[in-house]
Amino acid sequence: MDNISTLLERARAVRVFSGAVFIYGNSKGITAEGSVGTLAWDGEPVESNSLWDLASVSKPLIMLSLMKLVEQGEVSLDDPISYFLPSYLGTNKADITLFELLTHTSGIPGQQPLYKQVKTPEEMREAVRQLPLRNKIGSTVEYTSQGYMILGDIIESVTGNRLDTGMKELVFAPLGIVNTMFNPPEQYINRMAATEYCSWRNQTIRGMVHDENCVVLGGIAGHAGLFGTAKDLSIICQMMLRMGRTDNEEFLNPLTIKLMTENHTKSLNLARALGWQGKDLKGSPAGDLFSPTSYGHTGFTGTSLWMDPEKDVFAILLTNRVHPTRENEKIKRIRAIYHNLAILDMQKIENKVK
Repeated sequence: MDNISTLLERARAVRVFSGAVFIYGNSKGITAEGSVGTLAWDGEPVESNSLWDLASVSKPLIMLSLMKLVEQGEVSLDDPISYFLPSYLGTNKADITLFELLTHTSGIPGQQPLYKQVKTPEEMREAVRQLPLRNKIGSTVEYTSQGYMILGDIIESVTGNRLDTGMKELVFAPLGIVNTMFNPPEQYINRMAATEYCSWRNQTIRGMVHDENCVVLGGIAGHAGLFGTAKDLSIICQMMLRMGRTDNEEFLNPLTIKLMTENHTKSLNLARALGWQGKDLKGSPAGDLFSPTSYGHTGFTGTSLWMDPEKDVFAILLTNRVHPTRENEKIKRIRAIYHNLAILDMQKIENKVK
């Protein structure tokens, strides 16, 4: 743990982020946790209950609700978009399946700054519907937040609720999670990490979602928008490593966990599970020592979590690396080294117990 604190303090000294919080452990609980720095360069100290814009770490968390719907018999992963969203009938996306959306093999292009051309949620959804496909469906992995926007709409269609309500009912309440949410209320502002100075909004962002497309969607979407704490994320990691079990009951069936975390794109260019990233051979944010079967996700704002079912380890690192500018990409190296140090520390502790 001392090595990790030193790593993060040094990273802050060269302005990788103003603040960070970390937690690592296993299926039994948290082994170590700590924090460094401040929530903004001139802000309050980071605390264990600080709130972070999770960015794309939102994706696999939100997709837990979709897997609950699979278990409830409400959806099948082979269902096409148009089955749930009739507005897609007759479009180039009508026959894209939930599986293809989840694994980023839908052919829908990513990195689309649609917020520059639309102003309302309805216009945003129409812009997504009209996007040309960049690749043949199923032929390659291209990371696409736009595909996850569609998944968010599908979850809302199936549940009949807005996505934030659906997440509370299907995921957060059953897991006892109370500090992870869309659109945190204003009274939480002093607990929130600042993100980027946004020229589109003419301000440094704090308490509002960083992702601009999500802003147009009202801060609630299938690809981004969740704010959360490291401890809440540790609850989810422990549940995943326990193959779907919580302290009190089964949240997801072990078969569902296995399906969700398996690498379904072994023959393609990148390793993708259902909502989760797999570990790629080169350049993985998991670092060098996590197993090939490990999985997790990263977020543009500087957030990440990673799990290794073989070694029974999880590691969470939440930072605000985009504060005050997204041009700072130093987090990639720090994140990989953090994962190496976390898994080595877990091994040392396990050896001492033996």
